[in-house]
Amino acid sequence: LPGTLLAPGELDKAIHRQWNTTCITGTASVSRPSPALLPSSSSFSPRRFRMLLCLLCRPLHCIRAAGRPPSRSLMDLRELVAALNDFASPSLAESWDNVGLLVEPSPPHAVRTLLLTNDLTEQVMEEAVQKNADLILSYHPPIFAPLKRVTWRTWKERLVVRALEHRIGIYSPHTAYDAVPHGVNTWLSKGLGACTSVPLHPSTAPSHPTEGTHQVEFCADSTEQLDTVLSKIKDIPEIFSPNTSFLRADREEQTRVSLNCSQKALLEVVALLSQNSLLYHKTEILLLQKPLLPHTGMGRLCTLSEPASLSDIIERIKSHLKLPHVRLAMGTGKTLDSPVKKAALCAGSGSSVLKGTEADLYLTGEMSHHDVLDAVANGISVILCEHSNTERGFLSELRDTLTAHLQNKVNIIMSEKDRDPLQVV
Repeated sequence: LPGTLLAPGELDKAIHRQWNTTCITGTASVSRPSPALLPSSSSFSPRRFRMLLCLLCRPLHCIRAAGRPPSRSLMDLRELVAALNDFASPSLAESWDNVGLLVEPSPPHAVRTLLLTNDLTEQVMEEAVQKNADLILSYHPPIFAPLKRVTWRTWKERLVVRALEHRIGIYSPHTAYDAVPHGVNTWLSKGLGACTSVPLHPSTAPSHPTEGTHQVEFCADSTEQLDTVLSKIKDIPEIFSPNTSFLRADREEQTRVSLNCSQKALLEVVALLSQNSLLYHKTEILLLQKPLLPHTGMGRLCTLSEPASLSDIIERIKSHLKLPHVRLAMGTGKTLDSPVKKAALCAGSGSSVLKGTEADLYLTGEMSHHDVLDAVANGISVILCEHSNTERGFLSELRDTLTAHLQNKVNIIMSEKDRDPLQVV
């Protein structure tokens, strides 16, 4: 074994981590390791030496640092995941999606090399192993439907097994990257030419600007009445920001109370106020809405700076996506010379996102046959490019953006094995 097998400071961690997971059932005869492999501490006990022997007896592919040149460029996995979540918050993903860190090797786990891929196939996993990747960012989540077991039986299970064997983490952003202003759909819109765009379905902030989900306001005519009610309200959990103000109505001075509360607390507040008919009839309840996030959401409605013919748009899209062919359905009454001023787009599968949108053109990866018929009947032309072809090209832009976002601390590479499974023959 070469003396550079483990970087300085990693040996003790590796020894103890492997020692805790390895069962010694017999004796092993190995040569004493090179002094370069031993800790610098002079108090190297026999027990620690036995632990080192145990480690060296493990298969080389289980030692993630094997064969790596020393590097100062790395990030702790949890630090890196926090940075990725800051780049595109998982809260922006659709509720049905499965995003974030999906596979995590036992900590501590340093990431030197991050591999980008659109789809994590077994071929891409083998590539990640060969290139010593420490983390795979797969746009599509390889774990989507729940796994009831992790065996060698299915290819999705084998991905998890191999990732854990080789200490490779797996992270997936999916629809979070669809929503963000610097994400997949914004990149796809560049294929139309100069245009302005707005989300088809704007995203809301993950939380309310103030505490609580509802605001309750009511008026009390007397101080005695008010004190009784407020003393009981203060005993209700999840009541926020109660405040009072004075007003004069019908020549009578009243005290107005305003408070925020959760959905659960609202029921108790209403029950309390209903015990006093005068208060109850002077009560207003407001539902607090989460604010919309600017330029963030699913899909894009793009308005071209200058109208272009449908045939010109097709050529622009083919050039942007580097495709020799796309599929086209022309809207009723439209030709290749028909002008396109507004285009609605959605990377991947756009049926549900685009449905009902008024535009000259729909651009997406795939749509159902009947959704295409509906669009055509409404005079909307449809361009289909296959699902992942509307996503994969974003990765080269993502590589540059993430390199800057991560301050060049991690080596980011793109998969050479990742490709759309469909081809025209």
